[in-house]
Amino acid sequence: MRTIPENLSAHMAEGATTLCHCWRLIRRDGTAFGFTDHDHDITFNGTAYAARSGLEAAEATAELGFAVGGGEVAGALVSAGLTEHDIAPGLCDDASVETWLVNWSNVAERVLLDIGAIGEIRRADGSFVAEVRGLMHRFDEERGRLFRATCSADLGDAQCRVNLTASAYSDTGTVTRTDGALTIAASGIGFADGWCNAGRLTWVTGDNAGISVEIKVHRAINGTDEFDLWQRAPQAIKIGDTFRVTAGCDKTHAMCRRKFDNVVNFRGFPHMPGNDFIIRMPQQGEPGLDGGSFFK
Repeated sequence: MRTIPENLSAHMAEGATTLCHCWRLIRRDGTAFGFTDHDHDITFNGTAYAARSGLEAAEATAELGFAVGGGEVAGALVSAGLTEHDIAPGLCDDASVETWLVNWSNVAERVLLDIGAIGEIRRADGSFVAEVRGLMHRFDEERGRLFRATCSADLGDAQCRVNLTASAYSDTGTVTRTDGALTIAASGIGFADGWCNAGRLTWVTGDNAGISVEIKVHRAINGTDEFDLWQRAPQAIKIGDTFRVTAGCDKTHAMCRRKFDNVVNFRGFPHMPGNDFIIRMPQQGEPGLDGGSFFK
């Protein structure tokens, strides 16, 4: 149950009110933005809530129990608020959002309506619509260790422990040819064909500097390395942009042993029977059905 402060409750009981909505968006890197649908800027709790941002709220829903409620906010991509450079690289993905109801004539009269997180963001014609998900959506996320045949760690993280800064697993290059979005070519990388399949490409210079994307396909052809990316670059890729690529991993036990010599840190269960084995019918006289190990 939400408790409304007495001063705000008294104001809402009056014949006319001076209420507005304020949103505080906190990105995962800790950077905070404030927006309001009022026509003047509002400041409280150390955050300035900018008007003229074109931000407005759509219908919101609340659900009982563990159902995920939420709503949407829409706005223009303008310099006073969120810009294309904030949204396109994913800086606002899963950002925390506080929704406040505020008396703009006396900001001390306010109440926190909801706390949620940014979900899907749709962009078109210089504007955006952001889905705001309720806190219950966290219960739909996978947490903890997964029991599966493939590795549950990400290559190079604290569980995997592969040193991706080593020259055997990473290198830098400069774009010599590109379609501007999904495909680039460079020379002098020095890795074998397919070495960077499912690896990461991080832009070092250019309009996309600091952004990382997953590599779909790596081709090494006659001294030239070509990379197809899974996700379009937020800004146009240009010849001369520099990047760093890292080796890829398909998370199988065989690749962990052969490519990285890192079986001691493998976080999967390669001997776990798959669904096809579990549901198939045993055959009369079939070997290996004596209760012993399948891998001796």
